[in-house]
Amino acid sequence: MKDSERNFATNAPDDSGSWARDGKNASLWNTNTEPAGAGGSFSDYTIYDTLIVGAGITGLTTALILQKAGKRCIVADAHHAGYGTTGGTTAHINTFADTTYAEVEKAFSREAALQFAQGIAEAVSAIAHYVKTYDINCDFEWLDGYVYAETENEEKELDDLYQSAVRAGVQAEPTTAVPTPVHYRKAVVFANQAQFHPLKYILALQKEFVASGGVVLENTRIGELHSTDDYHIARVGEKEIKASEVVYATHIPPGINVLHFRNAPYRSYVIAATLKDNAYPKGLVYDMQDPYHYFRSHTIDGKQYLIAGGHDHKTGHGDPEQAFADLVGYTREYYDIDEIAAQWSAQYYVPADGLPYIGELPGAPKGIYTATGYNGNGMMLGTLSALIISDLILSGKSTYQKLFDPGRIKPIAGFTEFVKENADVVKHFVGDRFGIDEVASLADMPVDSGSIVEYKGDKLAVYKDPAGGVHALSPVCTHAKCIVQWNNTEKSWDCPCHGARYDCHGNVLTGPARDNLTPYA
Repeated sequence: MKDSERNFATNAPDDSGSWARDGKNASLWNTNTEPAGAGGSFSDYTIYDTLIVGAGITGLTTALILQKAGKRCIVADAHHAGYGTTGGTTAHINTFADTTYAEVEKAFSREAALQFAQGIAEAVSAIAHYVKTYDINCDFEWLDGYVYAETENEEKELDDLYQSAVRAGVQAEPTTAVPTPVHYRKAVVFANQAQFHPLKYILALQKEFVASGGVVLENTRIGELHSTDDYHIARVGEKEIKASEVVYATHIPPGINVLHFRNAPYRSYVIAATLKDNAYPKGLVYDMQDPYHYFRSHTIDGKQYLIAGGHDHKTGHGDPEQAFADLVGYTREYYDIDEIAAQWSAQYYVPADGLPYIGELPGAPKGIYTATGYNGNGMMLGTLSALIISDLILSGKSTYQKLFDPGRIKPIAGFTEFVKENADVVKHFVGDRFGIDEVASLADMPVDSGSIVEYKGDKLAVYKDPAGGVHALSPVCTHAKCIVQWNNTEKSWDCPCHGARYDCHGNVLTGPARDNLTPYA
């Protein structure tokens, strides 16, 4: 094989030799799956039709649709398929979203809510279609979804959720039978919800994509793009990937873009537990608390688990260890836990006006697309994004083009959230540069931990490894120059402004940063 046809890598593995996820904690889905590996033969002489950056559910679904339609596609991931949020999701598939149809009606219009519901329904149907068409063994299962209210105020919110869902054509009805041990005042059941094993699903999509002639590159971080009149060029080391269109399926586009100021990064927490009494819920269950909780069960290798999630907070802001402790404590109140088998966290982005941004990337040359702002609904909205972007590429239009346009300007909808989140960014950009305690000696710092310290006049991001070795970095995020914060549960440096994350040695885990933290000698 000629050198120009070989797959190429630019990132070395971490010390553990494993790239299971974008943090220390493995998810339940990692227990019985392995990355599929690169596939197809890359040639740097080829001008591909479409370069898809990111091998999560958005990227691989988009790639498969386009490849099946006759496009010549290449997928490049900085790590491997499912490394990011797709590998950390709880894999709920719903006909409703975190942004309720009532909120869409208020911020946009009744017609927008109908269209949002239609798009979600198409995405759910598409997932079921791919499972059946490609005979994917991913534990896909149709279930009912239950949402319940415990207080009078929550009842009012639930009424809005239910009534607006019905207006949008979503199948829902009141119920008095929720599979939960929690005492509740009112509940609604949504029919035709589903769940699956997310990694088994996307790895099957990747296999079908490669079998159809597609190319997958692992450990390939895409840096700056250079555009000509005919195509775009992505340089990776000394190599180039040339493509007529580029799709950023990276959860948030890299570099500096207006979408970074219209989306706020959040961390969500999940545990998988075995129960002593086998009282696993049959269905998808959600409360309406703040912070909220959600539950379901899943069987892996013959063993059943309760999956509980919630206690979300902005990336780089809350206390991850406390979030896990609170989630475990709340779950123990109602379930007879035998063992916590796994715990992990994942990242998502909340859009300022409630709806995702799907389409051409604002401010970029023509032919560059993005999809971001899924809130906590990545399985449906990632699939919907693939349907929309593939339509835009193949035909130049989509039914949902205007509603989800990344360049939309809503002077009312989302304006308050836009101001609040970006004021918070400014606060951390300025405030985190002051008030850091002087550390005269690092001897008292616990091993396998990190801290922002001031040492001999310099502010440093310091990590002490398990052997006691000290690793010092510049704490300035290479994306927009905010100060990173230590996440002791995932052993990562997290940016509180736009959600870039780095491992304990400063290597980029997830964007929008492209460059590693600068080492301090």
